[in-house]
Amino acid sequence: MKVTEEKAIPLSQLPKGKRAVIKSHDESDFQLTLMEMGCIPGEPVWIEMIAPMGDPMAIQIAGYYLSIRKKDADKIWVVATGSPR
Repeated sequence: MKVTEEKAIPLSQLPKGKRAVIKSHDESDFQLTLMEMGCIPGEPVWIEMIAPMGDPMAIQIAGYYLSIRKKDADKIWVVATGSPR
């Protein structure tokens, strides 16, 4: 069985409704806050809603909805799982 490295993308680029798993965060002052809100590596996440102008976005993570700015979602790296919610 051949194992392939899946490409991580910023959470802000994940299509609405597609599932992903958090891989890592960019180093920032906001990193600890993200982890306190449940955005930890290995946690499943998906984008539930996006505001009409594209910012903010509502994600579902750890059993609840979290509203997050697009600039903060750019700092969260995810790997798409390919399965819709």
